[in-house]
This record gives sequence, structure tokens and C-alpha cells, in this order.
Amino acid sequence: MANDPVARDDSGAADTSGAAAPAAPAAPAAPAAPVAPAVPVAPVAPAPRPGRRGRAARLAGAGALLGLVAGVCAGYHVQAGREPTKLPPLSQPVIGQAGGEAEPLSAAQDREVRTDGDLRKLLLDKPRGARTAAWVPQDGWMDLADYADHFGNPGAKFSSLATDQFRRAAVTGWKDGTSSIVDIRLVQYRQEDSMAAADATHNMEDDVESARGTESSSIPGTGDGMAYVHPRPVVDYGAGRTLYSAEAYAWRGDVAMEIRVFSNGPIAEKEIRDLARRQMERL
Repeated sequence: MANDPVARDDSGAADTSGAAAPAAPAAPAAPAAPVAPAVPVAPVAPAPRPGRRGRAARLAGAGALLGLVAGVCAGYHVQAGREPTKLPPLSQPVIGQAGGEAEPLSAAQDREVRTDGDLRKLLLDKPRGARTAAWVPQDGWMDLADYADHFGNPGAKFSSLATDQFRRAAVTGWKDGTSSIVDIRLVQYRQEDSMAAADATHNMEDDVESARGTESSSIPGTGDGMAYVHPRPVVDYGAGRTLYSAEAYAWRGDVAMEIRVFSNGPIAEKEIRDLARRQMERL
């Protein structure tokens, strides 16, 4: 029958039983894709809103600053309108000033005038009855070579004096009978680069203080001037006798003072110190 086709199985044979053919088994379903676990998301806090306290603090600070500026301006305005306050009087008495130019110092008052003049006039006068020593130059001056020749190593001393800007030396000396001999020198330096007078004095003192047994004392009124007494005598081979000795050194300005005393007997410390004090007073 055209309207009742014969049912056939998959092999192509007709199903003659007249029963309906069983349905074909369904295809297995595809496995489901794995689902990723959900990641927790941190909640986003809302942006803080400016509080009322912050705005109040800023307003208070601005108000304080404006008040300070206004106070300073007001104080300045008030002070500018007042009369100037008079200064208190000086605590020390007012010294009257001489009108015009001051009079120059006399030679007796100006030390530089005295030392720039005839330096020989500042030397002590020899005592009455004493004789001028033979080693004293006739004109009373020593140049660089003559002065250096009185030291143990004249060549080295000459170079040292030239470096120290030696200017001149005024000399005096005397023999008081046969008991004592005095030698005084005032050595002046130009001192354009250094305090040569002070340095020369200190070098002399260092050499004397290195000797054993030497007694020393300061010279009054001279700052760091020193007098030295040697208790042990030395032999003067030229005169054929034994002599005691004492020395004194000091300086003032550009002039260095040197005094040496020799005697047949021990020399008192007061004698050399007093001699040096009187010589320095003339400078």
C-alpha cells in the first residue's frame, strides 16, 4: 500500500511483525565545561568628604595670620607717629675735644722720634771715673759686619742679621777700675716683615738659659726682659785672669738691648737687673 509503507530495519529487510520499530538510542551528551570559582572583590570605600573640623581649623589659622599682620601694621603706624625717644646720657664723663689738629708729640714723648734719631744718645752714660773700653768704636756705631764679628760664627751670624733686616747698632762700654767691665749695645732692625728685635732677644735668652746653673730674673718694666747671672767663672785667656759674668736682654719696638758685665768677683743679681732697668727706661 502506498499509504502504509513497509517498515524496514537498518539491514534493509521489511518488518513483518507489524509492531513499531524501537527508537534509536540517543547520543551521549558532551560534558559541561568547568566553571572557574568566583574571585572575591574587595569593596571600594567611598572617598572621604572633607569634614567640618578641617575647614574650621584652616579658617582659624588664616584668621590668626591676618590678625597678626594687622597688629604689626597698627603698631608700626602708632610708633611712626610718636616723637623720637632721646638716648640716655653716656655713663662715662664726656671728654672735651681739642679744636683743630692735635699738636705732635715732643721728642721726649714720642718713642719713634727718639729711636729714629741719634741712637747713641739713648745709651747710659759711663760712671764718673770709669774709662771707655778699648773695644768700643770711636764713633759709637757698629755696622753689620762689625756686629756679626762679635759672635762665635761670624759668617752665619752675618747672614742671619741680613735676613732679619739689621739696621744699625749703637755701642758703649767702660771699665770701672780693675773690678768690672760693662758692654751695652742697642741693636735696631727695620722690621718691615717681622718683629726681628723681639725674635733676636728671645734667641739670646734661649741660648743663655740652656747653660747649667744660670740664675735668671725678670727686669722690671720691660715685659719679658730677663737678667742672667753665671755663678761659675770663666777664664779670660787674653787678660790671663778668671772672670765672673752676667747678661741682660730686653726689647722695645724695633730696638733690642744687650748688656754684658764681667767682674773679678761674683756679680749680684740686683746689679745687672738695675743696670738693665735704667737702660730700658731711656728707650
